[in-house]
Amino acid sequence: MAIELSKDDQHQALTSLGRFAESELEVELSDIQLRSLLQYILKEIAPSVRNKALADAQDFLRERLADMVATLDEPEFVYWPKGTSVRRK
Repeated sequence: MAIELSKDDQHQALTSLGRFAESELEVELSDIQLRSLLQYILKEIAPSVRNKALADAQDFLRERLADMVATLDEPEFVYWPKGTSVRRK
């Protein structure tokens, strides 16, 4: 599934990439170059980030579910102490 940004997020990403290029790389990129770079990042790198985030979330949920069973488990039929018998009439 392709990663797409909203228009506002895309605008902010392009602005950020432009600032980064100027301040860190000391190069001024055109709008077309910035859009091309952003599309490359979204297509080539972002899926790895997404996949890692999903794997981390899956591991986190598995741990919480395992913990939930241990935390919430209640013993059954504990009203009568062990070793006593129920009297019937």
